[in-house]
Amino acid sequence: MTADRVALVTGAARGQGAAIVARLLQDGLRVAACDIRFEELTQTVADLDAHRVVAYDLDVTSAEQWSATVDSVVTRFGTLTALVNNAGVLHRASLSEETAVGFESSWRVNCLGPFLGIQTALPHLRAASGASIVNTCSTGAIRPFPGHSAYGSSKWALRGLTQVAAVELAPAGVRVNAVFPGPVDTPMLDEGTQSRLARHALMGRIGKPMEIADAVAFLVSDHATFITGSELIVDGGQSLQIG
Repeated sequence: MTADRVALVTGAARGQGAAIVARLLQDGLRVAACDIRFEELTQTVADLDAHRVVAYDLDVTSAEQWSATVDSVVTRFGTLTALVNNAGVLHRASLSEETAVGFESSWRVNCLGPFLGIQTALPHLRAASGASIVNTCSTGAIRPFPGHSAYGSSKWALRGLTQVAAVELAPAGVRVNAVFPGPVDTPMLDEGTQSRLARHALMGRIGKPMEIADAVAFLVSDHATFITGSELIVDGGQSLQIG
């Protein structure tokens, strides 16, 4: 029953994350919306059902904050059945100009964060029926983009983590899948970048946040109960292009 489903969504203040929260609420789930941009997050959820969504201030790179947040969510809602690791940062720099700090910070948000989330939520997901994890990867984990050594490698690592988790957790009935968005109309991409990508896109446009949210909602739902280790590409054909 969806009324018994509770999802924790990171990076929920804007863009894809906000769309995922809204989409899961449409499906009847209760949602813990989490983001380090807490003021913006509270504004995002202000017009949503206060009985079914709660905002949490969460830095995904902090094991202590993960523990406190998951404990609070389970206390509030009684269970946790889905984890959506959507928080991410896009950092661009050439190899010659990249710094150790810039490289490591990308990895901490894009890969360490999901790992900490999975590890913290795991006891509750194991205890739930039909539990699932969805990680937001990227087409940058399918093909290389110049100037994306930190972002691309961190998303490749998240892709690998998704596969390992899927194998390890399948016997416990916990499904683990990933979505691979292409360029999407969110604050992560400036207007100039969005326009450039749209001009070269096979479908003549970039994606909409709700198109990614629909994919996440499917993987969380009972329509995907025999799907684990899946890599669902939602990119309008970007990964099919050469060069």
